[in-house]
Amino acid sequence: MRDFTPAEKTQRDRVLAIIRESYLANGFDEIETPVVEEASRLSAGLGGDNEKLAFGILKRGLTAADIAAATSTDDLVDMGLRYDLTVPLARFYATNRAELPPVFRAIQIAPVWRAERPQKGRFRQFVQCDIDIIGEPGILAEIELIIATSATLERLGISGTTIRLNDRRILLGLLDYLGLTDTDSALIILDKLDKIGVDGVVAELREHGAAESALATLEKLLSGHANPTSAPTLEAMTAALPDGIATEAVAELAAIAAAVGHGVSLVFDPFLVRGMGYYTGAIFEVTHPDLGYSLGGGGRYDGMIGQFLGTDVPAVGFSLGFERLVDLVSTESASDTDSVAVIYDPQMSVGELIDIKKSLVAEGLRVRLVHKTKNTRAILDQLDKDGFRRYAFLNPGEPLEWKTFN
Repeated sequence: MRDFTPAEKTQRDRVLAIIRESYLANGFDEIETPVVEEASRLSAGLGGDNEKLAFGILKRGLTAADIAAATSTDDLVDMGLRYDLTVPLARFYATNRAELPPVFRAIQIAPVWRAERPQKGRFRQFVQCDIDIIGEPGILAEIELIIATSATLERLGISGTTIRLNDRRILLGLLDYLGLTDTDSALIILDKLDKIGVDGVVAELREHGAAESALATLEKLLSGHANPTSAPTLEAMTAALPDGIATEAVAELAAIAAAVGHGVSLVFDPFLVRGMGYYTGAIFEVTHPDLGYSLGGGGRYDGMIGQFLGTDVPAVGFSLGFERLVDLVSTESASDTDSVAVIYDPQMSVGELIDIKKSLVAEGLRVRLVHKTKNTRAILDQLDKDGFRRYAFLNPGEPLEWKTFN
């Protein structure tokens, strides 16, 4: 969990404003949900491994006797900090469905919390930028999400990204073809492919009792797709897969790719897993050549909302990881507002200073008053660092003469 300096905060707000503006332009509506959810909801099997990283909130009024009688930490908590924005969205939709349109396009831009082991690109508090479409059963939802995400990355000036595509039905079809019956364990191990490589995946599956014949076939398939470059066309995907694997899912991915168009870099990765267990169809992930981790991802999760509502509702989401994204965005001036500094002589009266500041603010300027000291170079360096564009020295009886930073 981090502090941010004024310059960092301004840059973050600028990037967030661009993301929000892009999402709104693509027809999504922003909502807000509480940072706290019921512990039972956060541990209902919807969040995959993230459930193990949830911060719990102790029940109010606990006594020493309550703690001594507890058989697990679950007995001591009743609320928790959200670890993602998808579970709160599902609860929100189930609660407010009657007031929402039949196809609901949601924006959520907010912090989440996970008890991570902090490292590069991973924090315990971080911002997610989510867009979701609920109520659209067809591939139009996936297409809209990919196009909106790509447009947002373009507005941010981030180039060179690739969106990897797969479908959970293809993954499950491959596991069935290979005779790997413990699908949950197999998917968890396959999800480590980028970290432990082909040999590591094969070794872990062997430890889980996978047959040698299946491992030999899997090793051949994995070796051919360690760095996926196949375009998601029907012909390329069919050639990359064993015969008859999830033909409907393959056809849908091909249709999604064709509709998105050539302006977006798409590749088919039959071993893209995405760690969340709630995905039921298409899944996607954004990668960048300068990063060893993804910028975001998502997929279809048709079964989640039904757990709250009692009736299944189709849903697809795409999330951008803001903390990873903001480092790629240019650190150019973070505001279109002209920021000026008035470096005033100590002999200036407070009344004169305030009158001058009021008049400059009325002109639409962002104004900072700075007490002049002997070390003016340090003052100017700090103002330049803080994003101010112009400055002027103010002395009694003299007009302001604006200068720009080099």
